[in-house]
Amino acid sequence: MTHETDNQLFQNYLRNVKREKRFISVWQIILLIALFGFWELASQMRWIDPLIFSSPSEVFTVLVEKFADGSMFTHLKITLFETVLGFLIGTISGIMMAAILWSSERFSNIMDPYLVVMNAMPKVALGPILIVAIGPGYTAIIMMGAIISVVITTLVVYSAFKEVDPNYIKVLTSFKATRGQIFREAVFPAAIPTMVSALKVNVGLAWVGVVVGEFLVSSEGLGYLIVYGFQVFNFSLVMASLLLISVAAAIMYKIIERIEVVLMKHTH
Repeated sequence: MTHETDNQLFQNYLRNVKREKRFISVWQIILLIALFGFWELASQMRWIDPLIFSSPSEVFTVLVEKFADGSMFTHLKITLFETVLGFLIGTISGIMMAAILWSSERFSNIMDPYLVVMNAMPKVALGPILIVAIGPGYTAIIMMGAIISVVITTLVVYSAFKEVDPNYIKVLTSFKATRGQIFREAVFPAAIPTMVSALKVNVGLAWVGVVVGEFLVSSEGLGYLIVYGFQVFNFSLVMASLLLISVAAAIMYKIIERIEVVLMKHTH
């Protein structure tokens, strides 16, 4: 009887969780529709300048035209490629640097002030230097996407490594585990939630880095379209590019959330 009651309570809990998720999703959709509806109304009623802020209908028209002639697919693919690659390079490099810092306390103490200064430095300002050093191509843009996230990833993940429960390390040490084994069996798995959080942050940072890189040097990509739209006063094109960036970033964020669920199940 007790087992059946516990099972029923658990099923009720799951139903409540699903109901709450549906409620949140519905309201998110309602707010999105309301936002676009108000934007369209404000543009039609001239509450905002339609030349500068455009309108959803105009943005939709531009997207249809650009996707129909195939040009938007080209720009979107290029920016997605640069962003995903910059995101992966920055994240993986940051985690590797954090592991190296954890492996040697002396080395981490030496590098600490340099990491703080590098984190405070405006990475966007490195764009022109990268372009001159590497050349005005995809590599410089990808490196912009990577550099803007690598330092913050290193600092966040290294802090997570250091904050792992020392009792885990003591238990493994008592069984004469090596430092590498301690890292693989205790430190790295315990820091997975923090690493996933860093991934979520890096999604936005990678897009910022790549778009800024395209501002500076590219003749293709969504960043280029934004600059071109400003130059020819086609603000509908600018808004369309920004909308695509927002949608792509949201999709990447959702993918990271799915990865988080899988990793959490595997870890547990």
